[in-house]
Amino acid sequence: MSDEYAGRPVLVGYDDSPESRHALQWAIEEARLRRLPLLVCHALHWPYAPRPIPQEIVTQIEQVALGVVDEGVRLAAKLAPELDVRPLLSRGTPSAVLLEAARHAAMTVLGSRGQGGFDGLRVGSAAVQVSAHSVTPVVVVRPSLQPPSGQDARIVVGLDGSPSSRAAFDFALDEAALRGGTVRALCCWADPGSSSWQEPLPFVDSHALRAGAEARFREVAALLARRHPEVTVVTEFVTERPQRVLIDATKDATLLVLGNRGNECPPGLLLGQVTQTALLEAWCPVAVTAAAVPNPLLPPG
Repeated sequence: MSDEYAGRPVLVGYDDSPESRHALQWAIEEARLRRLPLLVCHALHWPYAPRPIPQEIVTQIEQVALGVVDEGVRLAAKLAPELDVRPLLSRGTPSAVLLEAARHAAMTVLGSRGQGGFDGLRVGSAAVQVSAHSVTPVVVVRPSLQPPSGQDARIVVGLDGSPSSRAAFDFALDEAALRGGTVRALCCWADPGSSSWQEPLPFVDSHALRAGAEARFREVAALLARRHPEVTVVTEFVTERPQRVLIDATKDATLLVLGNRGNECPPGLLLGQVTQTALLEAWCPVAVTAAAVPNPLLPPG
């Protein structure tokens, strides 16, 4: 991770839901590995239209919210007494509170959903909104997905050449280096000359296009990997749609890392379809990264 994040805390959203307790375990592991403070955050949000509220009710709401964040801090301190654990209680919606706090954090860890929502909801609005808007990495954890053991860590990353996917590759390298694991970099390429393409291009040399794209992918991956030469990086270039390839790759993975918007993402869409699908269906936690400052080692394109 870039030096600009050095000393910043690992931020975790906590509301005492099963999802947030699993997120807390993952955040503790991240803070340990990165030797950073842990910031346990809870949003105090009154979900009804503004209207006069008796002060005694306001006080009760504040006490309940304070109890939630204190419980998160106590749990973290019990699980990792060596960590510097700090509380943060702010007024506002969970998404707004977390996004503001994320600006000053090294990364954010969230459960896939909070206390709200409905039965069967797999990903809540806060997980989607924070992943879409955060300028720092966000890890989304579901309760059925256990935190990594630190043994044989396998990090999967999607790389399509977009700025956010390059940031994803950097984050994947950092995670693998911290955990003593490997990186599996996947590029899913669609043949624009194929009859299965939505609007196939005429007179296209598909073989030459594929060879050029694959060579460029491996070149970019090799250049990016120079930051952590001790990490084993395996590259795979496949002619398949990315959603299914990436989801299948997570079945034995520790973490999937994706950019928030890929090359095919429409301009008005803040979170790409591949990343949205991964948040819903991945078999492991999903990290989402935003575009970073261009890497000076890499030529444009």
